[in-house]
Amino acid sequence: MGTVRSIFTDMPSGKHLAPDKAAPRRRRGLGRAILLALGIAVAIAVAVLAGLSLVQHRNPFSVLAGAIVPPPEQLFGKDHLLVLVVGLDYDYNNLDEAYSSQSRSDVIMAVNFDLADHRIYELSVPRDMDAILPGGVEAKINQAQADGGIAESEAVVAQWLGIPGFDRYVVLRINTTKDLIDAIGGVDVDVENSDALTHRGKNGPINYDDTWGHLHVHLQPGLQHLSGSEAVGYARFRHDWCSDPCRIMRQQQVIKAIADKLKSNKLNTLLHLNELLAVFNRDVQTDFTPTEELSLATAFADISPSEIHTAQVPYVADKVLPDWGDVIIPDETKKAELVQNMLISPPQPQPTPYFGQVAAIAPSSLRVDVENGTGIAGLATRVAARLKAQGFEIGSVGNASSSGVLTTRLHEHSPIAFAAYRVRQALGAAAEKAKIVIDPAALTSPEPHASDVTVIVGADLAAALQKKAAPTP
Repeated sequence: MGTVRSIFTDMPSGKHLAPDKAAPRRRRGLGRAILLALGIAVAIAVAVLAGLSLVQHRNPFSVLAGAIVPPPEQLFGKDHLLVLVVGLDYDYNNLDEAYSSQSRSDVIMAVNFDLADHRIYELSVPRDMDAILPGGVEAKINQAQADGGIAESEAVVAQWLGIPGFDRYVVLRINTTKDLIDAIGGVDVDVENSDALTHRGKNGPINYDDTWGHLHVHLQPGLQHLSGSEAVGYARFRHDWCSDPCRIMRQQQVIKAIADKLKSNKLNTLLHLNELLAVFNRDVQTDFTPTEELSLATAFADISPSEIHTAQVPYVADKVLPDWGDVIIPDETKKAELVQNMLISPPQPQPTPYFGQVAAIAPSSLRVDVENGTGIAGLATRVAARLKAQGFEIGSVGNASSSGVLTTRLHEHSPIAFAAYRVRQALGAAAEKAKIVIDPAALTSPEPHASDVTVIVGADLAAALQKKAAPTP
């Protein structure tokens, strides 16, 4: 099976190469901008920033970065961003030191940052998928990284998925995930065996020891707090009947747990900022610029795990290649469907209604939350008052997670069809270009959402309202 060990790995290698003598140059990313703004994490700056974020109910990164960088949709000039995330494999030399020279990719993820709808779509590609490499060589898809580095990985994975290419890449080196989880104080994960993950049987403990492979997993089933090494051991585990598919599912569990920790405990994130920056500077290689990294991190700092959609390309068979061993054959029909729905055009399930259908909805039947996605003070209150005057029930009113929203968005979580269209209609011509975002997960949740529609006020609506309010000369 070759060398396959890294952020989430567990397979031994049959060869030993010299340790890396020099790691490739890594972007400093968030470091320079944030460290400069914080005055190298001076205690008083931390206290002020934390207090301001709590008072304003905003993420600390948004408070800090709102005036420093433009929002990502403005910075990148598009409404979605495709990123290839690769986790490198590694092996051990005779001194038991880890190295990753000429390493293959252990983790392969195509990630779509939906900048308009504020969602993330992550499609995992199993490392043993059958692929055609440059020169017509048939091999495992993860061999592209060993042969030509990240440039060849981008080309091969993009061609295999049937997309034009990736906008950016992120390479995660040895111990990235372990170091990240330890930097934020661990994560809460619902530990599941393969029977539980696939809903085929009862949950149970996971016990596995591989001294040569440096993998020791001893976890009881159920929700528990895991350290970096425990979480990575859980995500690496594949030694049961489900193997790699469940291994990828565990990886996705851990990713969502990290996102949940960063979102739900903002003060903890801020207090561990130096450790997070150290992990990024040491373990991550990318072609994002520092400004792009800060913009994207700010925009998605408050993302909910429910807005992170994950899947993996399934396979239908396997075969043996003479030089590469066992490879798996993808389900081409399902692959095309996943690529279309996650990377190219995530579906919006609700059609545009007729005017009469929208007008028939009584405003009093809808509860609306209003969030200010701009830096203009009092804008959310003003929009809420406008809606309340027309009969809508108003829920929460406050600031959005980002103050750099350009286009107003109306998120619909209501069992009443076309609820968001009714709210947009009530806002008049000023909101005619506002984007409707349907939240199908909320509709199927056993607990209904507190509101029917959430209005995130952008710069477009703000400008229109200000123009309307300006006195006529």
